[in-house]
Amino acid sequence: MCLAIPGRVETIDEKSPIERLAQVRFGGILKAVNLAFVPEAGIGDYVLVHVGVAISKIDEEEAMEVFRYLEEIGDLEELKEAAP
Repeated sequence: MCLAIPGRVETIDEKSPIERLAQVRFGGILKAVNLAFVPEAGIGDYVLVHVGVAISKIDEEEAMEVFRYLEEIGDLEELKEAAP
């Protein structure tokens, strides 16, 4: 199953309009994410990320709801195990 996981944008590096790279925090994990599809996303915003690409911006309440659900089904532990 493919999921988009919510994360909080911590930093943004804008090399060009199509190469917006961010460090996004997923709980205690920080990963590089491409923000090209969500040009409105800024530092502190929550985005849904699928295979390293942010696909939409969401509000904090929705992000926390998804995190609670993922924690219930045990998928947050799987995400932590996949981190380097």
